[in-house]
Amino acid sequence: MGHQVSGLLLLLDAGCQAVDQLSIAVEKAFLAHPDAQILLSFPGVGTQLGARLLAEIGDDRNRFSDARALKAYAGSAPITRASGKKKFVGRRFVKNDRLSTAGYMWALSALTGSPGARAHYQRRRAAGDWHAAAQRNLFNRFLGQLHHCLNTGTHFDEATAFTPRAADLAA
Repeated sequence: MGHQVSGLLLLLDAGCQAVDQLSIAVEKAFLAHPDAQILLSFPGVGTQLGARLLAEIGDDRNRFSDARALKAYAGSAPITRASGKKKFVGRRFVKNDRLSTAGYMWALSALTGSPGARAHYQRRRAAGDWHAAAQRNLFNRFLGQLHHCLNTGTHFDEATAFTPRAADLAA
């Protein structure tokens, strides 16, 4: 048993070293990309998450005609079905799962790094959204801002992205 455990530990160590080398290679390649600094300007986005977002979205500016197309591709935009007097608004099941997962990680990490994102999330929760729905809504908002920033070549600005609402200013 001792020899088997030693062999398994050697395999685990080799796997960990391979992951570390891959992480370094991903970081180098991502930081060399021209859009890396735009992605890194967003709250909650680091090099690994930024690389995943860029890999899933791609760098072809004509791929998504508008922010709505990107949001639908990511699965963050709600889907509406209406017929007669009935209307259903729900989440998308056909989406890019890797981008959707990265979006949930992005929204969760942005809650601690961005007061505007935290306020937006708390407003959605106060309005009755569950955690996942509020997180998806925040990701949806971030995708719209990301689409704008990538197309205009500007960095994320917290004051512009999360302007105070008129109801908050009146209080």
